[in-house]
Amino acid sequence: MLRVLALASVVLLGIAPQASQAITVYTSWERHALVGSDIRLSCSFFSWRFVSEDVSFTWRYRPDGSRDSISIAHYAGGEAYTDNKGAFKDRVEFVGNPKRRDGSILIKNLDFSDNGTFTCDAKNPPDIVGRPSSVRLLVFETLPIQAGVITGAIIGVVLGLLVLIVVIYYLMRFLVARRVFSLNVSRNVEGPQLSILP
Repeated sequence: MLRVLALASVVLLGIAPQASQAITVYTSWERHALVGSDIRLSCSFFSWRFVSEDVSFTWRYRPDGSRDSISIAHYAGGEAYTDNKGAFKDRVEFVGNPKRRDGSILIKNLDFSDNGTFTCDAKNPPDIVGRPSSVRLLVFETLPIQAGVITGAIIGVVLGLLVLIVVIYYLMRFLVARRVFSLNVSRNVEGPQLSILP
């Protein structure tokens, strides 16, 4: 029995470090922006460890209709490196705070050619096993009104009207009850005085 317990503890101790090395990376799913504007693409991660001195972020870009991606930004060893040759030359800036698990980048002066998928990969050694996360960027001349915004506005108006109706209903009930109470009090006060008079 003692051998079985010792073997089980060795197996569990062997599995625990591997399980604790998982890292989960988070980005938005899709972002919309106007041509000529700037946009911040957020990237954060969850790790079982405190933020390591060797924490790193890597951003890659894949244009719409292409299978190939290019590296546009990288943070490692306390230094940020950005694309200095390609389409994002002088337009990408690392603006994250790695100590707060933030590896965000800022893309300036957006163009229609920037439409595509931006993928962020984060490592927080020894937590290095995990899948990168991607955000799709769509650049427009004028931002489209999204169906969700319209639906949300309609739901907000309907809920607002319902709240207003309920408030008016209870206010009316309160005013009527107050009026009835006032009339009953005045009748009770006047009643005995009248009965005393000859």
